[in-house]
Amino acid sequence: MVPLFAPGSPFLKMDRIKEPEQYNMSQTVPGRIGNIVNIHNPSIEVHTVDRAINTGAAIILVAGGGHNTLNVGTEGADFVSFFYNYGINTVILRNRLRRDGYNPRTDAVYDALQAIRVVRAYAKEWNIDPNKIGIMGFSAGAELAAPAAVLFEDFDRNNSDPNDQYAGISSRPDFAGIIYPGPTPFAANRTAPPIPRNTPPAFIATGGSGDLIHAVWAVEYFTAMLNVGLPNIEMHVYGNGRHPGDTLPDGTRQSGGLTDRDNIPLGTWQYRFVDWFRDLGFLGKPGVETKAAKDLAVYITQPLPAVPGRGGPGAAGQGGRGAANPPGTAPGAARGN
Repeated sequence: MVPLFAPGSPFLKMDRIKEPEQYNMSQTVPGRIGNIVNIHNPSIEVHTVDRAINTGAAIILVAGGGHNTLNVGTEGADFVSFFYNYGINTVILRNRLRRDGYNPRTDAVYDALQAIRVVRAYAKEWNIDPNKIGIMGFSAGAELAAPAAVLFEDFDRNNSDPNDQYAGISSRPDFAGIIYPGPTPFAANRTAPPIPRNTPPAFIATGGSGDLIHAVWAVEYFTAMLNVGLPNIEMHVYGNGRHPGDTLPDGTRQSGGLTDRDNIPLGTWQYRFVDWFRDLGFLGKPGVETKAAKDLAVYITQPLPAVPGRGGPGAAGQGGRGAANPPGTAPGAARGN
């Protein structure tokens, strides 16, 4: 366990910093943590893999929970052993929550960006490749992963004080996983930020019409990246599947994370992620430049592509937005999981 911010950091509420986190245990599985609340000293929980299989890649996992809880069981701990088998190190982020008085679009996003800096700072000590550090968010957690993929320049610029122990260490993720996301910076009711030319590749997965609003938010992010021609963006929108926690026709609730989901294709999205991850070179030996890095280096040297129907090259300023909110859905109203 490593805290993200030094004691006395302006990011922390000093009147609450000593309050203990509250662990809500599973009612049916002894010893299993379902979720965590009351997080005032955000931190990361680091799980490294054996040197014999270590690829050097590290995934920072950001659980969902509608910014009300942090579901570190299904969308955190369950992934540790799964990714271990592929030689991937995992880091579970314990970010601050709206229910505890924090702003998801600032405080929680800062936690995600700071987590990337901290992992990169300790990369050598933890046998992690500093060029293979990325972030994967689920539902509300994807509301942290998506902005982390495009707002890293401002964060680094605003946190460059020489007294900051992580000053000069980049918060840019090398890849992003955006899984059944809440609203991203490119949601129709938001002002889209500029898209840096070195924005990392992203893997996006969600249910389709059964999880309509999250599918729309996923498509908005994908479209923004597609409009600037960013390489290696992949999206899977599954025809069958609902959002974690949603009631199913038989009265049970849709599960999330790694669960099989009654043998529907949505329950195999994690294997599609591994396919994508391998294809981009992240499962190669530590220290070897990835295909993702090589493709991005070429992309940066080229002009922005012409986007049909948008009146000229490059949609970076537009963010590829334009998808309307589904009928009956309040703008920006994330359901969370």
